Amino acid sequence: MAIFGRKPSAPGPAPLDGVELLLADLDGVVYRGEQGVPGAVEQLNRAGSSRRLGYITNNASRTDAAVAAQLRELGLAAETSDVVTSPQAAVALLSRTIEPGSTVLVVGGDGLVDELEKAGFVPTRSSDEGPAAVVQGFAPEVGWAQLAEASFALAEQPGRDPLPWVATNTDWTLPLERGLAPGNGTLVSAVHTAVQRLPVFAGKPETPIFETAFARFGTRNALMLGDRLDTDTQGARAAGIRSAFVLTGVDRPKQLLAAGANMRPDYVVPDVAALHEPYPETVVEKNATIRVGSARVRMNGHVVEIVDRGDAPLDLLRAGCAAVWSSGLAIYGLVVPEELYADHWRFERTE
Repeated sequence: MAIFGRKPSAPGPAPLDGVELLLADLDGVVYRGEQGVPGAVEQLNRAGSSRRLGYITNNASRTDAAVAAQLRELGLAAETSDVVTSPQAAVALLSRTIEPGSTVLVVGGDGLVDELEKAGFVPTRSSDEGPAAVVQGFAPEVGWAQLAEASFALAEQPGRDPLPWVATNTDWTLPLERGLAPGNGTLVSAVHTAVQRLPVFAGKPETPIFETAFARFGTRNALMLGDRLDTDTQGARAAGIRSAFVLTGVDRPKQLLAAGANMRPDYVVPDVAALHEPYPETVVEKNATIRVGSARVRMNGHVVEIVDRGDAPLDLLRAGCAAVWSSGLAIYGLVVPEELYADHWRFERTE
């Protein structure tokens, strides 16, 4: 409970207030594998009834049409044009790098092949066909043979400039019903080890995918909703838009507390419904005590102290984040009570 005579911090505007475009990540926000996140469909449809709603995903294994079809099966009012994918951003980068109609070596699935063909490029799976560039994205069927072809194509050759190499994204993991599986970043790392250089990245947290979305939807007044700090939140900050971090996916309270300055969200919410609700203000009291709602946290040197647990675990987490982030101290040098990062919002699988 709050200390006697002290009022909780006042609620401020809802995260969606004044927003023209909501960009929602998919894995960990709308669904996890084939399983929908409870309540997400209803609340996203609600959000889309009064503003533009776009889906922005690093997953390169499927076409935009296939993604939109899955969203409709879940109950979302989604059209193909509502889906912005990392293959679309990757092909846009290639279009500014190589000649129209060029042959491009593909490491990945239908999502990449479809976008290449729509842009007039010729996809190939063999380095022997003299590709002008390599584009790489995740697909479940990607294995050693495809990674080897990319390595062969990208190998240094005397008298030739390095072959352009564009990767859709850097996600190290992919959230599925059974747990976390290796993502595209892991596959890119395998090729990187072989060729000793890195690709240009198109997806989150890089800005090309956001610029693709802004151009398509006609506004930069956007809010990014995501579950990963190093892609969704960091990407939003790089693109100059606000972000909301939702606790239904990959990153958890412990990662949130440890987030660096380039990946700290503007809002921390338990689910999509909270985007419509007034968001509590963060108040700095005397002695640099941080108050959110009725929860209060302060720094005592390198020790994070809970002054008042308050009435809601989420407000305690929000206050703890604000205290740690404003301290300027590295998280590994702090003493943080476990109660502060207790995970009350873990996604539970249902059969």
